[in-house]
Amino acid sequence: MYDTKKKENFEPYQSIETSSFTWSPVSNELAYLSGWVLNVTKMKDGRPSGFQNVSLGVSGFEWYPNGKELIVSAGSNRLPTGWEPIKLYRIPKDMNLDEKKAKLLYSIPIDENNIFAVTVGDFKWSHDGKWVSFLGTPTPSWAMDSNPLCVLSSDGKVFQDIGRMLGFSDWFKWAPHANQLAYISGEGRFFVENKITKIAEIKASTKQVEYTPKGYVDLDLAWLSPSKVIVARSHENKSWKEGPVPTMFTSLFEIDLDSGTQNQITFPKENELDEDPQVVESYLTWVRRQDKTHKGNVLIRHEEQKEARIWIEDVDFSPAIFRGQKNF
Repeated sequence: MYDTKKKENFEPYQSIETSSFTWSPVSNELAYLSGWVLNVTKMKDGRPSGFQNVSLGVSGFEWYPNGKELIVSAGSNRLPTGWEPIKLYRIPKDMNLDEKKAKLLYSIPIDENNIFAVTVGDFKWSHDGKWVSFLGTPTPSWAMDSNPLCVLSSDGKVFQDIGRMLGFSDWFKWAPHANQLAYISGEGRFFVENKITKIAEIKASTKQVEYTPKGYVDLDLAWLSPSKVIVARSHENKSWKEGPVPTMFTSLFEIDLDSGTQNQITFPKENELDEDPQVVESYLTWVRRQDKTHKGNVLIRHEEQKEARIWIEDVDFSPAIFRGQKNF
């Protein structure tokens, strides 16, 4: 962890390894998985220090917007009678391993011919906290080509199977002020074809609209405003069949949902690509690099500016940006 006030790094739990951790939306508490155990950090002198066990048997989780509860998932097991349902629970952060405090929110039936997943995760809440989206992960080989994207109402009463996509968390995002979910649909692990931007209106009955023109693929997206979406777009490459996977030289396009128009807004040079669009307030950032093997520069542009400028040089990956930070 990095202490922004004292400007120093520290390691609060030297014996713990995890790849699943997330901050509370309302406090400096960190929830994380250690094996199948969900823990929440305690505090000492303003820093995370120590932890308390919350729940066992957890495969995925996310805080509720109130910061007092978490949504957790328990993975499926293969039984002689078929796959178990995946269970979603609503639990308080102070559950302290008390199983009686866990409330079953929804049970997802698993069917290899319909919805097939072993676990679910990458939970994301809509702007008003009434819906949560998440990705299912099937068995390893299957997960390389197709993952179910689902949505559940916060009370667990309405479940929707939205579509199939690759397992990239950045490829599905809620609108900033509406219950609209933008995602990149399409099965198949290679980026050369069948990657289509769709926007789903999440209601009792979901309506979806496709925005990727024929002959193109979209390989990332971000909401620029309530009515505009930025996508990283490239021409399809259906001629590729074998050998090294070709680089898809993407540039950024702006989709105007109100007018239906789509315009290219970045123009990388030959053998350059623009990727990883991110939006913070009125700023759009992205990474420009030469091929996938080279480091890139982070470019930034304000919505009122026509020209972008280099913000950070020589990066391997796009930055994690502090939301609300204005010192660009």
